Amino acid sequence: MQRFLHFLLPKITTKNNRRKDALITLLLLALATALSFLYFRVSRNSANVALLYILALVLIARVTDGYFWGIFASMIGVVCVNFLFTYPYWALNFTLAGYPVTFIGMLAISFITSAAATHMKQQMQMLAERERLLVEAEKEKMRANLLRAISHDLRTPLTGIIGSGASYLENGDALDEKQKKELVKQIYEDSNWLLNMVENLLSVTRIQGGEANVNKSLESVEEVVSEAVIRLKKRLPDARIDVSVPDELILIPMDAILIEQVLINLMENAVLHSKSELPVSCYVEDSENDIIFHVRDYGIGILPERIKTIFDGTAYTGNISADSSRGMGIGLSICKTIISAHKGIIAASPCPQGTDFHFSLPK
Repeated sequence: MQRFLHFLLPKITTKNNRRKDALITLLLLALATALSFLYFRVSRNSANVALLYILALVLIARVTDGYFWGIFASMIGVVCVNFLFTYPYWALNFTLAGYPVTFIGMLAISFITSAAATHMKQQMQMLAERERLLVEAEKEKMRANLLRAISHDLRTPLTGIIGSGASYLENGDALDEKQKKELVKQIYEDSNWLLNMVENLLSVTRIQGGEANVNKSLESVEEVVSEAVIRLKKRLPDARIDVSVPDELILIPMDAILIEQVLINLMENAVLHSKSELPVSCYVEDSENDIIFHVRDYGIGILPERIKTIFDGTAYTGNISADSSRGMGIGLSICKTIISAHKGIIAASPCPQGTDFHFSLPK
């Protein structure tokens, strides 16, 4: 049954296309004939009637497939000009002076226009197919990077939870209360880290069908930033964040939950990995066409070679890095996915002290 449908569907599609082309051809010829009657009744001049049929011919050759309908329209147009608008009216007279020239001219126009239109359609189809392949390759690359980031970032907290749990179960009687509390604290911190990664993965599932589309609505920039800071404070009560937003109300189209997740990821990375005593700065810039969100830390910074791939979700193998304890890969990879789905741009820039992560959203 499946093979039969696979064999039948192209034929059905071709048949439907032929019906559509035939209908378009007849409608445009009928429209040209109606306009020609109106023009002929007003001016009684048949010389310019052929131009209306030539215009219809160009449109038919442009919107239909192949050469058949253009040639068919040129023949019908020549016959209509001869039969309806050339004396003697309502009679065919192929002996009129100049008639072969008109016929050959309309036929040449149909061939040239059809050939140009067909070539252009083929080029457009090739470009569309190339674009589709590039999008698929980018999605596959992003999917592979995400899987690598998940495997890398899940391993550390899971190993910590298993190790702490095993130590508590096997040596619980020999441990004092301080040691037990420390093991439970480690399990709690690693569990929170896993919860954060699950929230990141759930954020990605909000991007519909993997097609880089999100449900956007007008949201207040100030409220989104405020909610992100509040949610971060629940997870990291000791985090210090300096927030600065423009005084005027700014509304831009976005998925508020996803953008809040991006801000939380960036601020959490800055707090946990910068190794700085100074507060993290979160501020918003209002440009002509975009709103730019900044999350800047004043810590140890990130190596230049790491910045080039930091949003790819790849694990960094250097000995000194800001993400050595728990990787930033999955969080930043998801940030890039979310911002790309919003048609925005995300980047990281080294500063004299620390790093500035920033992303833009179009107004």
